[in-house]
Amino acid sequence: MRLRLRHSLDPRAAARLRILPDPALPDGALRWWDGMLRIGGAATERAGAAALAALPDGTRRAVLDARELSAEAAVAMATGLALRAPRGFRLDLWHGNPQALATPWQRACAVLKGVALAQRLVAMPANALTPRTFARRLKRLERHGIAVQVLRPKQLRQAGFGALLAVGQGAANKPRLVVLRWAGRIPVAPLVLVGEGITFDTGGLSLKRGPGMEAMGGDMAGAAACAGAMLAAALRNSPAPLAAVLPLAENSPGAAAYRPGDVITTLSGRTVEVVDTDAEGRLVLADALNYAVRAFRPEAVVDLATLTGAAITALGHERAAIFTNDPPLAAMLCAAGEAVGERLWPLPVTEAANEALRSDIADLRQCSPERHQPDASHAAAFLQQFLGPRPPAWAHLDIAGTIGEEARSEDAPLTVPGGFGVRLLDMLIVRRFEDPHRI
Repeated sequence: MRLRLRHSLDPRAAARLRILPDPALPDGALRWWDGMLRIGGAATERAGAAALAALPDGTRRAVLDARELSAEAAVAMATGLALRAPRGFRLDLWHGNPQALATPWQRACAVLKGVALAQRLVAMPANALTPRTFARRLKRLERHGIAVQVLRPKQLRQAGFGALLAVGQGAANKPRLVVLRWAGRIPVAPLVLVGEGITFDTGGLSLKRGPGMEAMGGDMAGAAACAGAMLAAALRNSPAPLAAVLPLAENSPGAAAYRPGDVITTLSGRTVEVVDTDAEGRLVLADALNYAVRAFRPEAVVDLATLTGAAITALGHERAAIFTNDPPLAAMLCAAGEAVGERLWPLPVTEAANEALRSDIADLRQCSPERHQPDASHAAAFLQQFLGPRPPAWAHLDIAGTIGEEARSEDAPLTVPGGFGVRLLDMLIVRRFEDPHRI
């Protein structure tokens, strides 16, 4: 969406369809009057999205009459419009003091660009977004001051990324690991983001059954969200030191594919018994988490992954699941999610989950072979094993239910489809990791 800040309207702009926040109307009410769309209640991001949805089909230009709003409220409503606006939409933001809007809009615009990056990546078909082309696209972030390192298959083998290589070995398009770094200005250990980047998931030899495989190109939404959050931070010139570790792979059947019953050696040195090749996301995350902890000695680690159907069964499509070893970090993430409408709900990592992962032939099993198990909790318990002997504060977000078109609803995140996590992570960074007084 293109936005133009205006302190007055010329005749052409005055003739365009106008959106007018009207506190006299009931909250959420929409009324057409004298060629204007009036929307009741507080001017919020969700109000802006609702106003956009009420515009006639084919509308490509509009004026948001924000003269009676504070700068923050005007920017919030414009942000909601932008999050749901179609490509090519243009908005004139009319305010008595456009200079006051410049700084908050610049920050909002940075985050919107991060969301747009994530959504574009998730929307790309898997034949266009292979691990190799995904890594090439991420290299473009260097123009914004983000350092980008790409580890190719030979380097992954030399370093010992056994789990990531196992998942990708059956595919013609071989895996990559992409590491993004933003230096920041605060002299502390970084926050590290880890995002699952399965560019297509067939299930491997444990082939997925039934319809729905066509949507499995979106199994890299965790990596896309982390990349979007890094872009937003760079565009805002965030003072917080940040990094992102993104394991990229295709999970495909083939003569070289890994098998149920295999034992693989991960980057940490721990061995894993493979039970189901369709539980590949936790394997690539295991190597990425271990690398993140060893390479960066971070203050905190947050990983995002479209990991399990069990999270959807538990929470539906309105909230993502959060698992953690650090209640304060979980509280900050949940508060950030509430602030931006990307809501989380805590689920437990129990000793029973650790017990279910015991193996007779390896250090642990990748998942339980039993049916009707709490697989989302088991996956979190598995990931926790790879944080090292002195684990940092860690949170795992299972965002499987919050990405696709099926997540659209009245309470759905405004970034559906494909952008969930960018605004949540950015708000966490702003509220927690950009505060120099926490040192």
